[in-house]
Amino acid sequence: MKANMDQAITTPSKAADALPRQQRFTGLRRFAGNRLAVLGAAIILLLVLIAIFAPLLATHDPIFDQDYGNLLSGPDTTHWMGTDDLGRDIFSRMLYGARISLQAALIAVGLAFCVGVPVGIASGYFRGFWDEWVVMRIVDALQAFPPLILALALAAALGGGFYNAMAAVGIGFAPAFIRLARGQAMSIRNLDYVMAARSVGAGHIRIMWRYVLPNAMAPLIIQATFAMGSAIIAEAGLSYLGLGARAEDPSWGSMLHIAQGYLNTNPTLALWPGVAIFAVVLGFNLLGDGIREVFDPKLYR
Repeated sequence: MKANMDQAITTPSKAADALPRQQRFTGLRRFAGNRLAVLGAAIILLLVLIAIFAPLLATHDPIFDQDYGNLLSGPDTTHWMGTDDLGRDIFSRMLYGARISLQAALIAVGLAFCVGVPVGIASGYFRGFWDEWVVMRIVDALQAFPPLILALALAAALGGGFYNAMAAVGIGFAPAFIRLARGQAMSIRNLDYVMAARSVGAGHIRIMWRYVLPNAMAPLIIQATFAMGSAIIAEAGLSYLGLGARAEDPSWGSMLHIAQGYLNTNPTLALWPGVAIFAVVLGFNLLGDGIREVFDPKLYR
């Protein structure tokens, strides 16, 4: 019976199959026609390439190569973006800072996604006491705090450090994924193809994995894209406050912390990391808007 189940149930079992092939191409063309979305994708692609090839692109070691005779200098032929208070090359530190920012986005959002989506789907699918009085009350309590404040408290409790800080940010982001996945599961659990799967003997785990999760992926992917930009801001904020990356690590947030003491004498020290954070977060937001247009069902009527 299970062998014939997929043939008996005509349902979009995968997120990509939710649209006919022609409509999917229409969505891709619409994305390609959105210049801002393409710009966002290009910014993120550039971030990934810089993070991967940072050792090849960097002109100096970002931590140990310190020129004490050339402190707080402006851009020149040796140091393309100048040097910081310890004579370290800002250009090289910016390149390696892209690695930390990308890791921050992937770790925090990956943790929030892997924790929030299963909990949210199970909660919305089964409902009952566990959903109403346990999961949602915990979510309400966590969302009562601003995400950055919650991340600060959790990072301080975990003891600081980059990975502890990203775990704290991921915990702070998880309630949004729980609530979104729960809402999707609640709307899908009573659809015809799910009821048909249940009627032919499909188990709850199979239904959630085979039918609920794939058809809930579109809004979850959009949420993850926007959350990556927020994770980079959170990492920079925690590093700025000394709860994220180590002070000597080339984090854009820690670079801003160093630069605040030299705004009057060397304002470019804060310019480079500030522009980088702005550009990357803007890129994720533009990319998220483009993906949302692709998955918006109103565009395919």
